[in-house]
Amino acid sequence: MIKIIITILIIIQLIITQSFCQAQLSMPKVFGDNMVLQRGIKIPVWGEALPGTVIIAELGTLRETAKTGNDGKWQINFPAQKAGGEYVLKVYEKEKPDAKIEMKGVLIGDVYLASGQSNMELQVQQAQDANDEIKKANCPQIRFLFVEHDFKLTPQTDIKDGKWNVCDTSNVRTFSAVAYYFARKINIEQNVPIGIIQSTWGGTPVESWTSREMLLSSPISKARVLANDTITPNHFVQDSLDQLRFWDIVYNPQNASDKIFPKSDYNDADWKSVEMPKVVKDFGFKPFDGIMWLRKKVVLPESFSGKELTLNLGHPEMCYSLYFNGTEICKNVWNANPKQSYVIPTDLVRKGKNTISLRIAMLWNGGGLNPPAENIFLTDGNSKISLTGTWLYNTRLEPTIPSLRFYHYFPELVYNAMINPLIPYGIKGFIWYQGEANDSAAYNYRKLFPMMITDWRQRWHQGNLPFLYVQLPNFKNPKPLPAESEWAELREAQTLTLSQPNTGMACVIDLGEADNIHPTNKQEVGRRLALVANKLVYKQNCIASGPMFKSYKIEGNRVRISFTDIGSGLSTTNGKEVTGFAVAGSNKKFYWAKATIVGNEVVVYSDEVSAPVAVRYAWADNPQCNLVNSESLPAIPFRTDAWKGITQH
Repeated sequence: MIKIIITILIIIQLIITQSFCQAQLSMPKVFGDNMVLQRGIKIPVWGEALPGTVIIAELGTLRETAKTGNDGKWQINFPAQKAGGEYVLKVYEKEKPDAKIEMKGVLIGDVYLASGQSNMELQVQQAQDANDEIKKANCPQIRFLFVEHDFKLTPQTDIKDGKWNVCDTSNVRTFSAVAYYFARKINIEQNVPIGIIQSTWGGTPVESWTSREMLLSSPISKARVLANDTITPNHFVQDSLDQLRFWDIVYNPQNASDKIFPKSDYNDADWKSVEMPKVVKDFGFKPFDGIMWLRKKVVLPESFSGKELTLNLGHPEMCYSLYFNGTEICKNVWNANPKQSYVIPTDLVRKGKNTISLRIAMLWNGGGLNPPAENIFLTDGNSKISLTGTWLYNTRLEPTIPSLRFYHYFPELVYNAMINPLIPYGIKGFIWYQGEANDSAAYNYRKLFPMMITDWRQRWHQGNLPFLYVQLPNFKNPKPLPAESEWAELREAQTLTLSQPNTGMACVIDLGEADNIHPTNKQEVGRRLALVANKLVYKQNCIASGPMFKSYKIEGNRVRISFTDIGSGLSTTNGKEVTGFAVAGSNKKFYWAKATIVGNEVVVYSDEVSAPVAVRYAWADNPQCNLVNSESLPAIPFRTDAWKGITQH
């Protein structure tokens, strides 16, 4: 009986608490001190209170009222304003004027929603010239709101967490580098405050950012969305527990393994061998997520005795720890530096045999030691000992890593928690950098990407808001011969999306890095996005794109190609002959082509193809291409054929 009474009292308390919370005047976290409100449009401000409550909002000298509906929701629209500030936004109930919500330091300017996956998320401190850029980042008219990572089964009305920050040297380091450099250029050139709402999450496909209703409208995505109906909040709880265990294993050696396996006298006779350098996909076994231990015995010459040594690992993949004769030298977490070297103290160096051990987290088909071999060595400053060749490895020494579902990769779930709560905050447009996570289904991206753009525009009710995006850069090792490419097909899908109204694309086919999916030159990416904004949003008369394929004409064994957006003419980045073109005959076999700039056109041919029918340019993961216009902007990758690609099923 007592238990029943206690239960009833708890329920009553919960009801009272819930009613009290609902009665409180509140606003979502997208509003706050130091925010930027959008100029030139009616400014929406909204929140919740007790049903039937009269709400008064004041912005500077403006004053508007609204009344909450039966659901307790209210919205006020201030009349359109010019850029300026700072202002104070005050919101209060008519009957409780002293219980104000007050937001200070408010500016009116242009607001952009910056979204996508890790290349939009990559921080200023992780990008090129970080230290210098951070030192000079006193930009009080640039404001950032970082939306905390979250996913939900249903559309939310508020974000998990986030607050507006004034851009200065203390906080710019964690801002999106692309968005910051974009904002900086627009702020300087347009002389208006710029607000960036950063809602990003690495590894996410475009479906994650699209609403359920829109995804259900297409057979491409419908089945996957319906599969979400089997997910419950309990699945999220279990996944959170699995993630804790996952990262504990990744970051922390289990069962004292770091005290056992790096020792010189450990018996590794039953370990398997592998020739290094090599990454896990080349080890010859099925995809593996887990901890791999590697060991190598090195005999040092007499000249190394009594010296401090330097050990260079080149460019290892993923998280790793390095041990020398059983002593930990480093614990490296997500270091993307192209070269990584470490000092081996004199007291650890022995005459004769020495043991080098690595504990590497092999995750998502990554992990290992990248070529080239000459970057992996031990040196005393005068001579080197190569550390390539035979290593021993073992993948069974630590607990199995839990399988994670990574719900932020699922359709609609990120949209529900990280986009829907932002609507209908007034914005100028969107900037987007994403696509890597959709490369294996690039053909479907032709439909999925425009679907998301349409989805967002419809929900914001601001017409065809400008949508500016970055095309995938060059990545992976260049191939010696023309070949099919998932990344080329994804870039094509992005180019085709330019058929959507009020869209613009920044081509960065020259800014990638073969061994880094997160190229660090984000200054130029931001600059090129801003160029697109200058033309599309701010209606400036400028060249904002590299040469875009227009048409072609076959003349015997030659193909004459015309372009738009050439400026005052075509040239190459290095002043040498044009590279990056390939031609094929009716047999669909492509050969590298010779290409010559003739006036405002390019003429291409190959001695191997007497009757060409198709031309491709920069059609590769990492194309070696150099055609630019007078503004030094690179030509957009293209193909003249419509032959079935490797992602079209």
